[in-house]
Amino acid sequence: MSHTAASPSRASLLGHDFLLITVMAVLAGCGLIYEYLLSHYAGRVLGSVESAIYAMIGTMIVAMGIGAFLARWFKDAFTAFAWLESIIALVGMGCILAIASVIAVSYSLPHLFSSIFNLPADTVLDGYVFEKLQEWSRFLPYVFGLLLGLLIGMEIPLIARIRQQVYGRFLENNAGTIYGADYIGAGVGAAIWVSIMLAMPIMQAAAWTALFNIIAGLIFLWRYHQHVRFAKVLLMCHVLLLVFFAFVLVLGTSWMKNLSNVLYKDKVIYSQATKYQHLVLTERLSRNQPTAITDLYLNGRLQFSSVDEQIYHSMLVYPAMLASNRHDRVLIIGGGDGLALRDVLKWPVKHVTLVDLDGQLLNLFGNDVGDYDAPETIRKRLIELNNHSMSDPRAQIRIADAFLEVEAMLAKGERFDTILIDLPDPNHPDLNKLYSDYFYNHVRQLLAPDGAMAVQSTSPYHAKKAFLSIAKTVRAAGFNYVEQYQQNIPSFGQWGWTIATTTGKPASSRIRETDKLPVPSRWVSKEYLLASFVFPNHYFEQVNTIEVNRLGSGTLYDYYRQAWQVETELYKN
Repeated sequence: MSHTAASPSRASLLGHDFLLITVMAVLAGCGLIYEYLLSHYAGRVLGSVESAIYAMIGTMIVAMGIGAFLARWFKDAFTAFAWLESIIALVGMGCILAIASVIAVSYSLPHLFSSIFNLPADTVLDGYVFEKLQEWSRFLPYVFGLLLGLLIGMEIPLIARIRQQVYGRFLENNAGTIYGADYIGAGVGAAIWVSIMLAMPIMQAAAWTALFNIIAGLIFLWRYHQHVRFAKVLLMCHVLLLVFFAFVLVLGTSWMKNLSNVLYKDKVIYSQATKYQHLVLTERLSRNQPTAITDLYLNGRLQFSSVDEQIYHSMLVYPAMLASNRHDRVLIIGGGDGLALRDVLKWPVKHVTLVDLDGQLLNLFGNDVGDYDAPETIRKRLIELNNHSMSDPRAQIRIADAFLEVEAMLAKGERFDTILIDLPDPNHPDLNKLYSDYFYNHVRQLLAPDGAMAVQSTSPYHAKKAFLSIAKTVRAAGFNYVEQYQQNIPSFGQWGWTIATTTGKPASSRIRETDKLPVPSRWVSKEYLLASFVFPNHYFEQVNTIEVNRLGSGTLYDYYRQAWQVETELYKN
């Protein structure tokens, strides 16, 4: 079969060129978005966001190179390319759903077998086979990344051959033209991902990307159907893909939520992907608790449990407030759940500023700025938990990036008597900068000379190097007195904080000189707080080998990632 027309006119060739180059650009954009989708999801599934993303991108690039070599196996470039696009659309649209399904099944099997064998409700099988199934299932993103990379890598060689066959001769600048379209399309795809799709539910983003793949495939099939074998069958495949697209677009997000919910031991009552993180609320009933226990997870990691969050927040708030000479103005960085704010407002404060990046999270816990669709029953429960702290007239809520907002506060000359930094653990490169010497130096300049700053500092047991690095970084930022303390939180285990002052005495000395707690607490006493400053013998003997977390270094993130990648799974039961 000949694939070239006799003496094609210049206008005809320009038409072919416009169609082929446009199709190539569209497919390049789709390919890059698929790469980002899988990288983004792999970061959630594997937990170590930065390494997962880089490993996924590397895997797909290598696979694309192999795919480019494999393209020579196909003698009929028109048929191969037409079928290739339908396969890429199917895999790109369905791979994340397939990964989530397999992971959900692997995590559900222990509970299923426990039910089959009528084991006690609190007994969950966790033997070698189940452990390996869960481990293997979590690496499925790489398998699909390899497959998609192989398929995407075949596109450029095939379309280059098609273009030469259309012209009927060797094209000197063929590779440059095709690669130019590929690079420009990839750039447009990256812009679409950052500006639009990053804020979408992941299944909707996958569906819309696949739709462009399907449309490009249909246009190619319409124009070159006479050169494509089994064109009618392929057309029917595209129709079925459009039906699948409709189902995924409408139902995909709820499917993903249901599959993700399987990974939580307790009942999921709310699940929402905000612009910055995936938020999940669960509940469980307990005979020892008058109300249901509510847990908050961000990106699969437990942030608090209503059964014992009072211990955590008392340990964050009370030492810093006791060590501060005055309490007129308080700054809370993070703490979007309003629970630290709740405890601060029990003190005789005049003004509290809370800075958090996620407006949807703040809205869920009672901040009325923004139009979000959180269920009112859920909001009511959470607002009662933080005692309506965000609607207190003394509280000012700022939806902002704390890294930038601190600099803006300095420019305005703002000062605070107490500063509390209640951020998630440094489990992402974006959070690492908020634990840097640069950031702490700016925070120090906001602190009154007789004030104190307290920082949530991860676990001194599971992530010892990360814990020690935070204190060393605070000291490098110019604080004269830096101490660390710890306490056991049942939901987390041993947990730690760092407290610092700039002048006068260390925080523990200031607490020791206090006659009694100005604000009574159900959980803490003066003796209880002072005891928390005591660590085991030789705990700090390796501190000289610990590095300061300089801005841009990633030191703390590396310490944290190395410590937790073995200790914990992504979803904490």
